[in-house]
Amino acid sequence: MTTAQNKAQQLYTIAYMRWCFELSHEKNYITAKDIAISICDEVLGYMGADRGYEFWTEVKDILTKSNHQQLYINQIP
Repeated sequence: MTTAQNKAQQLYTIAYMRWCFELSHEKNYITAKDIAISICDEVLGYMGADRGYEFWTEVKDILTKSNHQQLYINQIP
């Protein structure tokens, strides 16, 4: 089972690797974080108050509070 921390790292890393090509690390970090949070918002918007709502809320919270070093992983499982 994937933890909220692992899912946050996966979303951030995928966004960073696929869509962040600026010379500025800060811009890339902000862009990747915004994309990952937007994905969480989309999932939460379709979900309602079922069992997964708490998980995705936790993923979004981790993304909001974490920095690049905490989120970026070298290999996506």
